[in-house]
Amino acid sequence: MNLSVVEGFKYGLMGLPLAFVALPLYVMLPNHYAREFGVPLALLGAVLLGARLFDAVIDPLLGRLSDHLFARSRRAVLWVGAVASVVLLMAFSLLFFPPVRSGLALLVWATALLLVTYTAYSVLSITHQAWGAMLGHTPALRSHVFAWREGLGLVGVVLAAVVPVAMGLSASVAVFGVALLLGWLAWCRAPVPQLGQKDDEPAGEKHDLWAPLRHSPFRRLLGVFMLNGIASAVPATLVLFYVQDRLQAPRSVEPVVLGSYFVCAALSIPLWLKLVARIGLARTWGMGMLLAIVVFVWAAMLGAGDEAAFIAVCALSGVALGTDLALPSAMLAGVIADAGHRRPAQGLYFGWWNMATKLNLALAAGLALPLLAYFGYSPGARDPDAMRALVVAYSLLPCALKLMAAAALYQLIIRPQHAKEIS
Repeated sequence: MNLSVVEGFKYGLMGLPLAFVALPLYVMLPNHYAREFGVPLALLGAVLLGARLFDAVIDPLLGRLSDHLFARSRRAVLWVGAVASVVLLMAFSLLFFPPVRSGLALLVWATALLLVTYTAYSVLSITHQAWGAMLGHTPALRSHVFAWREGLGLVGVVLAAVVPVAMGLSASVAVFGVALLLGWLAWCRAPVPQLGQKDDEPAGEKHDLWAPLRHSPFRRLLGVFMLNGIASAVPATLVLFYVQDRLQAPRSVEPVVLGSYFVCAALSIPLWLKLVARIGLARTWGMGMLLAIVVFVWAAMLGAGDEAAFIAVCALSGVALGTDLALPSAMLAGVIADAGHRRPAQGLYFGWWNMATKLNLALAAGLALPLLAYFGYSPGARDPDAMRALVVAYSLLPCALKLMAAAALYQLIIRPQHAKEIS
C-alpha cells in the first residue's frame, strides 16, 4: 500500500500529544521539582530511577497485551487507547500540580503519579507504534509511516517547549487534553492494518514473552539503539541545568533552545528520508550519529553568555536527531517483518523496544543527577569544579556513548548487510 498525506496525518497525529507529554515528563520534571519544591538532586534521581525502572520492566508485558488486543479487533485497540488517554491526562495534571509540596508526602505522591503516568503513556505508545509497524511492507514505506508519527511528534515537542513559558502549566494541561482527543479521533480514522491470525495458524498459539530476545537481528539492533539512546537521554535530562548555570541564560532563552532543536529535527526528516532512498536506513542513521558527535564537542567549548552559539548547537544536533526519530523504529519494523511471525507480534517487539528506551531514561536520571551532586554540582552553582562536572556530563559523556553506538552500528548491522549485498 502507499500512504497518502491524509492517511499519514491520521495515523501520525497521536504522536503529537505523546511527544507533548514526553518533554515535560523527561526534561522539565526534574528541573521543576528541584527548583520549585527544593527536592535534592540525589533523592530526585533515586525517585526517577525507581519509577522509570518499573515503567521499563512492565513494557514487554504491555506489548503482549497490545498483541492480544490486535488479535481481538481494531475496536479493542482503540477503546483501550481511549481509556489510557483519560488516565494519562489526569495523572499528568496531578503530577505537576501536587496537593502536597514538601517532605516525604511529596516524594510518595510523585512516585505514585509517575507510575500511573508512565503506564498509561506506555500503553498508548506501544499500541500506536505496533499499528504503524503493520502498515509498512517495505523499508521506504516503513520510514514514511514512522516519519509521520515522529514529525507530528516534533510539533508536539515544540508546543510543549513554548506553551509552559508563554501560557503557564495550567494551559499546558488544557492543550495536552485537546491534542489527546484530536489524536485519538484521527487514529480511529487511520488506515487499518490486517489484524488477527492467519488461516493456517493454530488457534490459541501465543508468542513467548522472550521470543524477540532470541531473534539475533533484534538483539543487534536493540544493542545499538540502547547505546545511542543513553547518549541522547543524558543531555536531555541535563539541558535546562546547562542553559541556566553553564550559559547563565535568562528563562526566555529556554523555549528558543528547545524549539530550535525540535524544529530543526522536524525539518530534517524529509532530507534524511531522501538519503535513506540512496544509502539505506542503517547508513543514514550512522551519518546522524557522526553529526551529533561533532556538534556536542562544540557544545563543550561554550560558556557564560554563549546563548547564540548554543542555539546553533541545538539546531545542528536537532538535524542529527531527525535520524534517531524516524529510522530506528522503521528498522525495527523491518526486523519484525523479516522474522515472519504468523500472529501479531509487533506489540511484543515494541514492548521490549520501549523498555530499552525507558532504561536509557532511567539511567540518565538515576546516574547523571546523583553523580553531578557527588562532584559538587547543585542547581545555581557557579564554581569551576561544578561547571566542569556539568560540561563533562552534558556534552563529553554523550560524545563517547555516541561514538560507541556508531561503532556498534557499523559492526553489527552495516557490515553484515554489506557482506550480504556482495555475496
